[in-house]
Amino acid sequence: MIHTRLHAAPIRREVLLQQVKEQPVWDLLVIGGGATGLGVALDGISRGYKTLLLEQVDYAKGTSSRSTKLVHGGVRYLAQGDVALVREALYERGLLLKNAPHLVKNQDFIIPNYEWWGGPFYTIGLKMYDLLAGKLSLGASVHLSKEETLRRLPNLNPGGLKGGVLYHDGQFDDSRLAVNLAQTAIEQGGTLLNHCEVRGLLKDATGQTTGVVAADQETGATYEVRASAVVNATGIFVDDILQLDKPGGKKLVRPSQGVHIVLDKSFLPGEDALMIPKTDDGRVLFAVPWHNRVVVGTTDTPLTEYSQEPQALEEEIEFILRTAGRYLARAPKRHDALSVFAGLRPLAATEGGGEKTQEISRSHKILVSQSGLITITGGKWTTYRRMGQDTVDKAIALGKLPAAESHTARLPIHGAQATPDRSNHLYVYGTDQPALQQLITEYPALGEKLNNTLEFLKVEVVWAARYEMARTVEDVLARRVRVLFLDARAAIRVAPEVAALLAHELGHDAAWQQEQVEAFQQVAQQYLLESQTVPLQA
Repeated sequence: MIHTRLHAAPIRREVLLQQVKEQPVWDLLVIGGGATGLGVALDGISRGYKTLLLEQVDYAKGTSSRSTKLVHGGVRYLAQGDVALVREALYERGLLLKNAPHLVKNQDFIIPNYEWWGGPFYTIGLKMYDLLAGKLSLGASVHLSKEETLRRLPNLNPGGLKGGVLYHDGQFDDSRLAVNLAQTAIEQGGTLLNHCEVRGLLKDATGQTTGVVAADQETGATYEVRASAVVNATGIFVDDILQLDKPGGKKLVRPSQGVHIVLDKSFLPGEDALMIPKTDDGRVLFAVPWHNRVVVGTTDTPLTEYSQEPQALEEEIEFILRTAGRYLARAPKRHDALSVFAGLRPLAATEGGGEKTQEISRSHKILVSQSGLITITGGKWTTYRRMGQDTVDKAIALGKLPAAESHTARLPIHGAQATPDRSNHLYVYGTDQPALQQLITEYPALGEKLNNTLEFLKVEVVWAARYEMARTVEDVLARRVRVLFLDARAAIRVAPEVAALLAHELGHDAAWQQEQVEAFQQVAQQYLLESQTVPLQA
């Protein structure tokens, strides 16, 4: 293994496992390592509670890595009259921009107007959006002429265009933020384990939840872990944990699928994002610059089943391509898709079941089972911190934790530093970037690219394993280095190289490498629109 001296402290899995074994009773135990679970854990840690988080696969494996990459109040929710949700989200957006400026940035959005009334209508609505943001506003919305709109969005369809409205919102890297939150939680004294599945709940003689049975996915070892407060923050999988608590109970979540297609930057060559406020079926469509590509989406499709790897439906793909093609002069085709990904929103199930998913409130809900298990569901990435605070407040109100104040509103997240220059893709590492450069200086081979068609470097794989808790090829290529979401074919090509680097760092053999490449290939095929065999990189 490569040894070197760096400022960041390596995070060793064996140390975290030892902490799990040695702690007799935790104050707070969180099930789920997505945005919500990480928010709950970090809030608990900030108040001084002994906190453990267990994630069955990897941080942000599910919905939390599959967002539209927006930190926003939600213009759509304002149109629906949900002013309280928008105000809360805009406040949290401002805090996130302060606490994670290396990952969150002020993004200009343009709404093109093709009707005479569009300009005044959206200008007035977005002025209210600005007002609700108050002191944390990212900038005032303004009306644009037709000429200025086309200058800023050169691939926009000019036919019938009247002008545009520019407004500001936040844009970020979702799973990178999740990883940095996990690092922050550990640095603050918490214990977090990915690839550790909760398989059962522990209860006392009165039927109260007192802990969980957890299994290390790598070794198969099981642990009985006890805690004063147990929180179910598993997103789309909250019903699975509720079934462990009370088999046969009514389902709490109604899944809604959102699909995105990633295109080459040439489809949106400027720095501005495009927002279509109302499509054929009442949805919002975004085209957002992201890591020198463009993310286009999303859909809102009710589902009855869910899985770790949801599949984009043919009608969702057609909807995105058709709608984008209507607004872009050069319309995207299936073969232009670099990657397609689907995520599932954990919406609260309605009584009648007939409510449209795009009309169900995105506000979060906290429920307490008869056994004392606390479940948090709903919400969105932007409000993850507030969701965490509210959940811990609920545990205090129930008498499960002693009263203490939350400190997350002003807690910088790992890597936090202002990043004015984003031309070097390593900016996402924030304050860790010099340490990566130091590693390259000591071991120049790590400065090589994973592939000539990609910007990503070998050092990022080593860093992901050593400092960011990556354990598999998928952990690296999907959620640390975002290649799977940016270019699925390229991700398949570089998988063997990543497997070799990981095996060297983690001490695995050639058989493990082969298993990892095959497992990753199977997942990555689902991110391709045009099915074809992709040659692996030797």
